[in-house]
Amino acid sequence: MSESDLLVRPDDSATPTRALPSNIEAEAAFLGAVLIDNRVLEELRTPLRAEHFFEPLHQRIFERILTLVDRNATASPVTLKPYFESDEALRQLGGTTYLAQLTADGQGLLATGELAEQIYDLALLRELVSVGRGLVEGALDTSEAVAPMDKIALAEADLFRVAEGATSGSEAIGFKDAALTAIKMAEAAMNSGGGLSGKTTGLDSIDQKTAGLHNSDLVILAGRPGMGKTSLATNIAFNCAEEHLNWQKDGGEFNYGAPVAFFSLEMSADQLATRILAEQAEISSESLRMGKLTREEFQKLSFASQRLAELPLYIDDTPALTIAGLRTRARRLKRRHDIGMIVVDYLQLLQGSGRANDNRVNEISEISRGLKTLAKELGVPVIALSQLSRAVEQREDKRPMLSDLRESGSIEQDADMVWFIFRADYYHEALRPDVATETSSADVQEKYRIWEERYLELRNKATLIVAKQRHGSTGNVPLHFQAEITKFTSPNMKDYSEYGYE
Repeated sequence: MSESDLLVRPDDSATPTRALPSNIEAEAAFLGAVLIDNRVLEELRTPLRAEHFFEPLHQRIFERILTLVDRNATASPVTLKPYFESDEALRQLGGTTYLAQLTADGQGLLATGELAEQIYDLALLRELVSVGRGLVEGALDTSEAVAPMDKIALAEADLFRVAEGATSGSEAIGFKDAALTAIKMAEAAMNSGGGLSGKTTGLDSIDQKTAGLHNSDLVILAGRPGMGKTSLATNIAFNCAEEHLNWQKDGGEFNYGAPVAFFSLEMSADQLATRILAEQAEISSESLRMGKLTREEFQKLSFASQRLAELPLYIDDTPALTIAGLRTRARRLKRRHDIGMIVVDYLQLLQGSGRANDNRVNEISEISRGLKTLAKELGVPVIALSQLSRAVEQREDKRPMLSDLRESGSIEQDADMVWFIFRADYYHEALRPDVATETSSADVQEKYRIWEERYLELRNKATLIVAKQRHGSTGNVPLHFQAEITKFTSPNMKDYSEYGYE
């Protein structure tokens, strides 16, 4: 009987004719190599953890080795002995002498990288078997509900975790690792010269207020119709994708951009592409749609289309998506294109699972929680556009507030940041005095002069109201809006006073 036959293995009675993928000899050889030379762990490229070992005893040995090494102590058969003297599985193999047997021949030192990679790959295969079993059992179980799409979504989520190497779900992260991540973010912000530690929006005034868009954040961008929500979202999506493209070409230590997935539930992909082309070519989108272009404008359009051809911006215009369907598609884009930002236009057009459809507030709550879960699961910022209630129109002051978020307070609760886009010129336009006739009285003419003077002050000026921000302060951010090409830009710092921000 071989040494591996003596080891206690996990129960795989569910598949009596086929053993789970494993190589216990490779595990023993690798552990022996580590016990001979602890520096083997420093050179590993494979993210090996204790749970990747098939044999429970090997899991405990590797976990203890990691603990000792982390304390800057030497891990050897001698130093491990006190921890395993009462281990029942080890006793069946002859006691602590088994630890010395692991280092007997030292053959594992010849191929430690290959051994670690094989252990890791076999662990992923076992997890894949587990996902398959769960999928079969779930498909056969119709005791509660027949919901195949829900089961497919769950299976795809499990497969995504396997692809990411998370063989046992999300693990607790030590404070040391979390602190190192925070330090890297601070370093990125310092090196950016503008306090940018997350993904860039391409708009300096917003980046300075928020330090960029951070991974796992849910950002709600809300506003009344006509304020420019979609325009701002497409601007940010383009800017982030272009920054990533420039980083690929020029290099650099930090990448402040990312490939972007844009889920457009309201506009078709070609409409969205037309808008982005118009923005970048600086041509009126209305002229572009109607074909009223000069030769010079058409040349600018051609140059813009060539520049955008390589842009890592992926548009999904599937209508009436459920939140589960959106998460499934986002995972697929993450695997295929490694997307680093998601934009959803807009939240109220998503559908829930169907269980809460009788209550719209509950359904919106389910959707907002699903978007936050997606942001954490994929580790990317998610920008979700949202409508505001008509309560804004009933007030004299048209500036939105958190209470105006439509249909559910859970949107505010789940969001890491809530932005409102506000353009005073939009509402001032509605107050235009009627001077259509030449016989208008002097009083009407004077009213129009005052109105026009104020309109010229407000024209092309927008405000991004940061109403909630977990990472920093709230407040107003000035923006410049070119309505004819639906493009937002940051005003120069010297011009901030004109926006009312001293």
